[in-house]
Amino acid sequence: MSRKKSTDPELSAKLSRRNMLGVTAGAGAAALLGLGAVPAAAQDLAAGKGGANQPVLPPGRLGIQLYSLRDKVAEIGFAAVFAELERFGYDEVEYAGYTQGIGQITVRQLANLAKGHGLNGIGTHVNYFDNNPDGYSFATKLEAVLDDAQVLGLEHVGTASSPNRYGNTVDAWKRAAAEFNTYGAAAKARGMKFYQHNHGDEFGFATDQPNVRLYDVLLNETDPALVFLEMDIYWAYTGQFRFSKTAEGKPRPFDPLDYVIQNPHRYPLFHVKDGVHDPAARDGYDMVDVGDGEIDYKTFIQKVNKTNKGRTTHHWQVEHDQPVDSIEFAHKSADHLHALRGK
Repeated sequence: MSRKKSTDPELSAKLSRRNMLGVTAGAGAAALLGLGAVPAAAQDLAAGKGGANQPVLPPGRLGIQLYSLRDKVAEIGFAAVFAELERFGYDEVEYAGYTQGIGQITVRQLANLAKGHGLNGIGTHVNYFDNNPDGYSFATKLEAVLDDAQVLGLEHVGTASSPNRYGNTVDAWKRAAAEFNTYGAAAKARGMKFYQHNHGDEFGFATDQPNVRLYDVLLNETDPALVFLEMDIYWAYTGQFRFSKTAEGKPRPFDPLDYVIQNPHRYPLFHVKDGVHDPAARDGYDMVDVGDGEIDYKTFIQKVNKTNKGRTTHHWQVEHDQPVDSIEFAHKSADHLHALRGK
């Protein structure tokens, strides 16, 4: 099907799937950065050549959280960044805002741009609440948030905000959970799933009931048919390090993987992040590029895949909150996960 040439600068910069390194912004960025071709492992995977060992990552499920690339989106635009992601073999993107400092672009244009580079928009992070009544959040502009997600064709619409809007007591989290149920019902009515993305603090304990883990309140008080979870593997393991004991010093160890194995349907999305163990750090880890650390996400992914046919129901997004070089991070992560094999 032929395409009409757009005068929009973002859409005009779009590269064809067969000639990604032409004369547009994406080619200039690639040449400047000195990046290579699509990794052979990614080509083999696309061709169905898994080798003697099965790829750990399910085919078609390599994603990236665009927050990791916010600096490059602001610098060279979505078109050039999407071209690089396509070249690295990414299949999915998770949004973290729809402009990221580059000026005017509509969500419809953004959706077309992603589609043109073979990238499936799988989810988005939107603030839970905004103290400004005119702010863009679930609490202030629910219908607008869902409208945008629907235009983008997203299966999931969520937040990386903590449920601590009303504090860290059990009742405060119950109140937040009730609001999440409302957002989940509204998302479901539009054919989407509402989700919450964790950091480390969610695994702490209630201030009024020091034996109650706040994450358990969130799970128990939200409707499993309406509210879903995106587990950030890195932050979950920092929570394991920080909150293995209650405030009273009683042992309360937990394994983040157990939450998923016991509730596989509630975890459609995951963030794959890596860290080097540092007992002196508050979080117990220092974040590094995927493949450079010690977090055993390989075993994590394999065990999830074996639960409830997870290879067809879960999505894996790489992320680094503060990468030294965000494009190189995306490249390395794709190479590493494409090559990762298991039995």
